[in-house]
Amino acid sequence: MGKIIAITNQKGGVGKTTTAINFASALGSCGKKVLIVDIDPQGNATSGLGVNKRNTAFSTYHLLMGASGVKDALIRTSYKNLDLLPSNIDLAGVEIELVEMDERAFRLKQALSPAKDGYDYIIIDCPPSLGLITVNALAAANSLLVPIQCEYYALEGLSQLMATVRQIKRLYNPEIEIEGVLLTMYDSRLNLTTQVVAEVKRHFTGKVYKTVIPRNVRLSEAPSYGQPIQYYEQSSKGAVSYNDLAKEFLKIQKKPAYSG
Repeated sequence: MGKIIAITNQKGGVGKTTTAINFASALGSCGKKVLIVDIDPQGNATSGLGVNKRNTAFSTYHLLMGASGVKDALIRTSYKNLDLLPSNIDLAGVEIELVEMDERAFRLKQALSPAKDGYDYIIIDCPPSLGLITVNALAAANSLLVPIQCEYYALEGLSQLMATVRQIKRLYNPEIEIEGVLLTMYDSRLNLTTQVVAEVKRHFTGKVYKTVIPRNVRLSEAPSYGQPIQYYEQSSKGAVSYNDLAKEFLKIQKKPAYSG
């Protein structure tokens, strides 16, 4: 049964979608069957995989509203072992529509349930907010991966995210845990980077990945070509870093659980 990982941080511009696309692609290259679920109304994960948002008959909006199933919305991408549930602008008003619905926090969990057996990993690309869409992602997920940029305001808002996660554990999903924290936009030449890394490691002891994602022009260019970085420029620092992240992640998954 596939593990569901929500990639989330309510702060924008931290590399959530970049991570969703390239981490998923790297896992696919490692032989894992992966599904990306785009639940951001901006639909950047969708266009970043070369899919035209305007031409999708069904999307994650229809999943959340119960108007379609996974099979209706599923898109097989041209990338190895990588499928997509697309998003488009229809999602923009879904939080208002969900308010009146029964089990509104569990709509995504219910929709994804039939697909779990078909994938090793299901990666959810969340919007930069802590609204009902993100609550649905956290209620459905086994764990969350938090990208944090190596900049001055890196930890701003994370206390709110952690408070939300604690509330989700209490009300909807007692099993959810932090999968890991990923440092993005890393620049070793800056003293500030060293300070931010130390602060993040202090807040998330034992949860910060050794792999860091550097600032990289190719990473910024790849989405405009609708390609994961591994296909756009496989020798770039960005591609190497996300490949390393996938390997580090899979190595951690193989470790036996502590039994006490």
